[in-house]
Amino acid sequence: MSRTPRFNDSIEAQHQHVDADAWDDIFIIGDIHGCLSELETLLDKLDPSEDDLVVFVGDLIRKGPDNHGVVDLVRSSPNMLSIRGNNEEKLLRGTKVVDDLTEEDLEWIRGLPVAISWEDTLVVHGGIDPRMDRKDHTVDDLQNTRSLVPDGSYDPPFWWDRYEGPECVFFGHTVLEAPVHTENAVGLDTGCVYGGELTAYDWRKGELMSVDVDRTVQQRKDSKFINPGSVPVSH
Repeated sequence: MSRTPRFNDSIEAQHQHVDADAWDDIFIIGDIHGCLSELETLLDKLDPSEDDLVVFVGDLIRKGPDNHGVVDLVRSSPNMLSIRGNNEEKLLRGTKVVDDLTEEDLEWIRGLPVAISWEDTLVVHGGIDPRMDRKDHTVDDLQNTRSLVPDGSYDPPFWWDRYEGPECVFFGHTVLEAPVHTENAVGLDTGCVYGGELTAYDWRKGELMSVDVDRTVQQRKDSKFINPGSVPVSH
């Protein structure tokens, strides 16, 4: 039986439920950060048809070279959906500026949900705190949850180490040396903008797929990459 997660009222209004039966295949893609050419390469590999759904875990923008190009591609595609990541949130709250976005881009970003779900599957940007009831989560929790250690953003245990469901949660936000792939959590941010890979998950086949990135747009300290252990990924 399919479960639809219930959050507090403020989040419930920003939670989009999808009918998985309406789509042939469903692909979930990690953080893009304005890297349009890498996204196009991955989409060429996935080759989604108009009957396939592509879902993004947020952070379409910031740090990369073509934020408008990424947003324009996603918002103009009827079979593509995205949640609002913490970098979209920083833009909307005025703490960060992205120069190459249009007013139409910004209006579309304002309307993005913070959670998307279907058939025992939940997509959020940061994660779920397993110590909290769903209705106690805030937008910031869903966008930024990582470590369960107070003030230990990059110290284990991480939320996915303790999370036991009920839904399988797909997430980005935490830059990983390799994807997280457990029974209850799949982490897809493999550092595209930092010279890593861009990773997707084929939901019906249960398979990870990545494309190598041939450029480093922005440098990142090794201490801010998390190694969850190696998992098989198709290249």
